[in-house]
Amino acid sequence: MRIISGTAKGRRLHSPRGTDKTRPLPDRVKTAVFNMLTGHLEGQRVLDAFAGTGAFGLECLSRGAEWCVFIERDREIATLLKRNAEDLGLADQAQFVQGDALAPSSIARAPRPLHVVFFDPPYPLMHEQAARDRIFAQFSKAVGLLDAEGFALLRTPWPFVDYVGEEGNRRKLELSLDVEGARGPETHVYGSTAVHWYMRQGSDEEAG
Repeated sequence: MRIISGTAKGRRLHSPRGTDKTRPLPDRVKTAVFNMLTGHLEGQRVLDAFAGTGAFGLECLSRGAEWCVFIERDREIATLLKRNAEDLGLADQAQFVQGDALAPSSIARAPRPLHVVFFDPPYPLMHEQAARDRIFAQFSKAVGLLDAEGFALLRTPWPFVDYVGEEGNRRKLELSLDVEGARGPETHVYGSTAVHWYMRQGSDEEAG
């Protein structure tokens, strides 16, 4: 993993070896996402939930974001995240929350308003209804922290489906991507992954 643009361009990030604890954005997906975020990062506040080793939030800081809150539950990965921020000289612009991104207190520590929110939950959680409901509920709260022109991004497996029924008689069910209090999504598909873009409901009127 590497930073692809900004003050830390080309710098590589520390990542765990021989584990499947992280699932970083492929470079082509990361490039596409940040091309669409051009002009939306300088001087802005960012929330990176399920942050892993920090590839998304550190890219934002490298490109001029003012502040980023990183939330990562795994102690080993959180240590690597801090090390990455320190090595890149970006730790003074970061707040590190080691804990569950779905806990009520996690996003409560984020500054207001936020301009960019990124949720990248583990795919297994997205395939469990109870966990998926918690993710969407927490994502909805994060959307509520956006300013009038901000974006909230949610990464999911693609296609975003579940299977219901008994073994041997199962059928595919397309899952809803509706988020309470949000407009969207605008979905961008990259093979087996997708990034869904949302804005806060009512933001058009405020921006106008």
